[in-house]
Amino acid sequence: MDVAERIEHTVLGPRTTRAEVTAALDEALRYGMRACVPPCYLAAAGEYAPGVEVTTVVAFPHGQAMTEAKVAAAREAYEAGAAEIDVVANAGHLLGEEQAAYRDDLAEVVAAVPVPVKVIVEAPALSADQLRRACEAAVEADAAFLKTATGFGAGGATVDDVEVMSQYLPVKASGGIGSWAGAEAMFAAGAERIGASAGAAIVAEYREATGVGE
Repeated sequence: MDVAERIEHTVLGPRTTRAEVTAALDEALRYGMRACVPPCYLAAAGEYAPGVEVTTVVAFPHGQAMTEAKVAAAREAYEAGAAEIDVVANAGHLLGEEQAAYRDDLAEVVAAVPVPVKVIVEAPALSADQLRRACEAAVEADAAFLKTATGFGAGGATVDDVEVMSQYLPVKASGGIGSWAGAEAMFAAGAERIGASAGAAIVAEYREATGVGE
């Protein structure tokens, strides 16, 4: 298992600066990680660190942008160099029993770009039945991944949620993962990727614990 390549070193937030993005990219380069940055810094990230696969977010963190706006944002992100796109699903549609609208919103984003799209379902805010319906909709929308949470909602990744979600699609566990022990638990539960602002610490702890990559 190449842990570093499965970590998306993340710097997202309402006050994220260019300097913070640059610092995260430096760490991604040092440790061999992927990165996840705000869309406004995509082009600069590509110029600064062309060797890093960079993901960005769409309709983050609430997911309630109009579908047309999500589609346009996804296309602009792809054109700016995004290797993958994490789109926030519209939980209001799911909670309001508008399953088709929930699915179709995602399907249009997926169809708009030729790169993998991860669907952020905000699992901590969903019941067991709602989570399964969200996963089913992502599959029907032809998404490449499911992602547990934005990290700005009701909670973060849990082993139980990852175990359920991994039955449907590859999972990016995100939200509240700050150590190798936490990341290892998510991998054991079935996660393929980890999204974390503590990516550098996770990889460093993994290497110290295993001697791999030193």
